[in-house]
Amino acid sequence: QVQLVESGGGLVQAGGSLRLSCAASGRTFSMSTMGWFRQTPGKEREFVAAINWSGSNTAYADSVKGRFTISRDNAENTMYLQMNSLKPEDTAVYYCAVPKDRLSFARYANAYDTWGQGTQVTVSS
Repeated sequence: QVQLVESGGGLVQAGGSLRLSCAASGRTFSMSTMGWFRQTPGKEREFVAAINWSGSNTAYADSVKGRFTISRDNAENTMYLQMNSLKPEDTAVYYCAVPKDRLSFARYANAYDTWGQGTQVTVSS
C-alpha cells in the first residue's frame, strides 16, 4: 500500500512560482502512474497532471499546460509539480494520488484510490 504526503504549498503573488512535492512510501511507487489534482470549496476535484511510471509520458489539464511541469524521481520515491506563472485561479488544495489500476493514465478522480492529505496553494492578485 502506498502512502502519500504532499508539501511545498503556500502563499505566492500572481506570476510567481511554487514547487510541490509528493513523498511516497511503499514498494509500488516506481511502478505506478501518479497524478496531481486540485480542489476548491464547493467544487469537484479537478485533474491537473499525470505522469507514467517511468516519467516518459505526461498529461496536463489545458488550464495549466505550458505553466506547470510534472516530474518524478523514483530513486527518491518523490513526485513533483513545478508551477510557474501562477494565477489567482490556481488557488486550491493540491493532492497527489495513485490510480486503482497502477498503470492507468486516467484524468478523472474516481480512477484514483490513494490520496495524500493535500497542500494549500494560494495565489494573490
